[in-house]
This record gives sequence, C-alpha cells and structure tokens, in this order.
Amino acid sequence: MKTIGLIGGMSWESSKLYYELINRKVKAELGGFHSCKSILFTVDFDEIHRLQGEGDWAKLDKIMADAAQNLEKAGADIILICANTMHLCSEAITKSVAIPLLHIAEATGQAIVDKGLTKVALLGTKFTMEKDFYKDILTNKFGIEVLTPNAEERDAIHEIIYGELVQGKFTPESRAIYQNIIHRLAKEGAEGAILGCTEIPLLIAPEDVEIPTFNTTKIHAERAVAWALKDVAIGSLQ
Repeated sequence: MKTIGLIGGMSWESSKLYYELINRKVKAELGGFHSCKSILFTVDFDEIHRLQGEGDWAKLDKIMADAAQNLEKAGADIILICANTMHLCSEAITKSVAIPLLHIAEATGQAIVDKGLTKVALLGTKFTMEKDFYKDILTNKFGIEVLTPNAEERDAIHEIIYGELVQGKFTPESRAIYQNIIHRLAKEGAEGAILGCTEIPLLIAPEDVEIPTFNTTKIHAERAVAWALKDVAIGSLQ
C-alpha cells in the first residue's frame, strides 16, 4: 500500500471527510482491520482565505509547495490537495516535489466520462467557476462542455461557501438557493452538476436535485485509494 499525503485545513470540515472517505474505502477493499497509510499536513485556513482575498497567489503557491515538500519528506508517495480552489497552486506543487499530485479536476473529469455525460454545470468558489484552471482540464482533456452560473448566482454560491459552509453551517435556505441554480442550469442542458467545492456535498445530497451530482471530495478520495492500492492484491494484506 502506498502512502497518501493530504494537504488539508481548507477547511478542516472537508478535510476530516477526506480522511473518513479514504479509510472507509481502504476498509471496503481490503477488509479486516485495514486503514489507509496517510499523512496529513494542515494549513491555517485564515491565512489562506486572507491571501485569496488579496489575490496573492505567489504566497499561496509557496505555502502549498512547502506543504507538499513536507509531505514528501515525511514519506508520502502521492499528494492530494483537500480543496478544489487551491488546485490553482497545482503547478507550483508539481514543480517542487518528485512525487505525483492527483488533480481533483482530472479525477472528476474521468468520473463524468465514465457516466457517459458530455455537458455539466460547475459550482464552486468564484475562483473555481471564473478561472480556467478547472474548466480547461475538463474541456481539453475530457471533451466536456462546462456551464457556469451567472454573475449573481456565482456571488451567492461563493458567499454561502465562505460565510456558512466552511464554518460548518448548513441551512435549508442556502440549500434551496443551490437547488434553484442547479435546476436552472439543468434547463439549459446540463446533464450533471459538479459540486466543485469540497464543502458543497455537505449541503447538497444527490437526492436534492434532478440531475446526477459529482461529489468531488468522494471522487478525489476514492481515486487516491485506487492509486495507493494499485499494486496490492485485494485481501493480501493480512
């Protein structure tokens, strides 16, 4: 079993879900008393949030690269960023370490293709919805057409993420806002909806909307386990 390195804390609410999903998947695959070999490096989300607001991505790149280097030194074989938005720093990470980074958009794109869909809605922070780092992978690598909410909807989604979800607050009112946005995008032709912020699946369940949802946290975590166990014969680690 390979060791998964996790850059967490963005927010810790979703990072704890990564840890749970990874270990549950290993348990399901290997049985017995198995859990995942992993290392968690947690950053201070207050600093991350402040630098995002200031647009200081050079400092954010350094924080993420330093975290990745610490994981590599600690013995990680692969790195996961436990957040969608901070994949804006993926290039800085890959340049700073010799071990691979499992990109959340690549894992998600493969899951969408496996489902046979070609046109999806993307919900996340404004960084994720408005910048190209996520959409380009989906479009250029997987041929997926990406629909994003309008400006007013993007503001609402972003404010709910930072004002509520990362604080562990989940309300019926905010759920209804997300449901309405997904419903509108479905009417525009979206065949599925990417929950492209690791906190959104804590608010929106698959049964809350009429089109398939892609829980990027679960997809990312389970793809990492598949990688970590790729050379392990199931049932061999007793």
